[in-house]
Amino acid sequence: MSTLLLNIPVTQYMFYFLSFVAFLCAIMVVASKNPIHSILYLIITFFAIAGHYLLLNAQFLAVVHIIVYAGAIMVLFLYVIMMMNLNEDTESHKHIYLKFAAVGSALLLLITLVAALKGAEKLTAAAPLNTNVGLIKNLGTTLFGEYLFPFEVSSILLLAAMVGAIMIGKKDIK
Repeated sequence: MSTLLLNIPVTQYMFYFLSFVAFLCAIMVVASKNPIHSILYLIITFFAIAGHYLLLNAQFLAVVHIIVYAGAIMVLFLYVIMMMNLNEDTESHKHIYLKFAAVGSALLLLITLVAALKGAEKLTAAAPLNTNVGLIKNLGTTLFGEYLFPFEVSSILLLAAMVGAIMIGKKDIK
């Protein structure tokens, strides 16, 4: 039994640990009664997912995931919850029918997921990982080489959207 544990690579232990942390914190997001605690558990879940990206050798994706989700979106959620001033005394209680509708929706989602995954074949081990897959140099080479035209078109569309937002938000000076 001990030789079996020694033959497993460290990355597999890290995968199991990060998966356990992500799963546990995701459950705590839903189970926590305090919305601030739910946000904090969600941030921990995002960091665990970023750890999975690091295990897949996608460093750029891990950093972007942390900056965008754990940094920007979670801070926004935190401010929104703080501004809502949730008080149990002033909060209206939900009707029993809404609770049954929520449980029914969750069961329908579970049935849909089980039906979708029922036909999935057993995943097999892939070929050895290419160590250069997630590097920023390769991303830049692909983005500015093979996908240069779509990249430039999307940048022009974003520029047009920014100009439109400025023009809509601009006050008329008379």
